[in-house]
Amino acid sequence: MAVEGGQKCVKFLLFFFNFLFWLCGLAVIIVGIVVQVTMNNTIVMKNASGSAAPIVLIVVGFVIFFVSFFGCCGAWKENHCMVTTFAVFLSIIILAEIGIAIAGYVFRGKLNDILDDQLKDLIIKYNSSKEIRKTMDSLQTDLKCCGLNSSSDWKTYLPDGNSVPDSCCKNQTAGCGKGSMLDGNKVYQEGCQPVLKTQLETNMKWVIVGALVIAVIQIMGIVFACMLMKGIRSGYEVM
Repeated sequence: MAVEGGQKCVKFLLFFFNFLFWLCGLAVIIVGIVVQVTMNNTIVMKNASGSAAPIVLIVVGFVIFFVSFFGCCGAWKENHCMVTTFAVFLSIIILAEIGIAIAGYVFRGKLNDILDDQLKDLIIKYNSSKEIRKTMDSLQTDLKCCGLNSSSDWKTYLPDGNSVPDSCCKNQTAGCGKGSMLDGNKVYQEGCQPVLKTQLETNMKWVIVGALVIAVIQIMGIVFACMLMKGIRSGYEVM
């Protein structure tokens, strides 16, 4: 049967958007791995909801990766069954993403509590664990902060009640934090919790933008898949 240009266009558009979708899946996997590594290197996340977030990203990324590959094959081979299966899977993914987005919005309200708990735990156990000490020092150095809400959170660090770890110092030297808790010229006075929260909220905005872009690609993928399914079922043979 004669091939109509519109059906050719739909086929290649579906293939193209699936390729973009495949790249999005790969990007989600990479973001999940980066978030997981970052959490392990900065904060010891003992809260299940916090530590599970990057794992969910990685799993979703792999699902998107394979479903889009399936869609590419179905579009290229003009296989009605494969294209239909792809459209169904993509619809399920969108529904799952809506659920994850709702859960993320609810989880956002617990962000302060989680950060407070983890940072308090790091400060309390600072002198008892080399690993925790290294984690907290790295956090304070990288974020240029000191303590949970302020440098005063280190009152129990040394018996004098007026010293902070050297990682709180603006210019780090051995013993620079001793007796300098409230000295704004030597020690950072801002706590790590507000700095870390601001950083996470900024990253979250970029995640939302990325999610919207992926959602648009997914919806267009479903539309093109339905159009190609209709064309294949009507007897078109797209070259």
